[in-house]
Amino acid sequence: MIETMSYAWLHDAVSWLLAPALATLLLGCAIAVVEAGIAVGERFHGLAKLAAGGNLAQVQAIARHRLERADLLARIPPMLGLMATIIPLGPGLAALGQGDPAQLASAVTVAFDATVLGLVAGIGGLVIGKLRRRWYEETLEAMEQSMGQAA
Repeated sequence: MIETMSYAWLHDAVSWLLAPALATLLLGCAIAVVEAGIAVGERFHGLAKLAAGGNLAQVQAIARHRLERADLLARIPPMLGLMATIIPLGPGLAALGQGDPAQLASAVTVAFDATVLGLVAGIGGLVIGKLRRRWYEETLEAMEQSMGQAA
């Protein structure tokens, strides 16, 4: 049988991860807002300027870099949100077992807030990534067609 006291250090170690996970989730939401602004600028000005430059390799490199950022934003915050959801539930359930429903309520509130933050940042990254992928594909196709016509 597993002794609860022998694994208390593990619970303490995992509990230390909650604050960095929540801080990273807030940062992820801020990055999603910044990336959305960058994407709007790309759509209405940046892509046309890149296409006018005519350097296909440069546009491909920029597209790859910006799509990787959006993909990371779509994947990491939901994972951190899940982690920050599960971490407070352990102590909350333990408190319920000791007759303290107020601590459980607090833990559940933190858990739900973490889930929402992770999903908000992840959805932002997913939408930005999908839009950017389409915009860059259209730009690259147009550049390839114009190069084919010029040759």
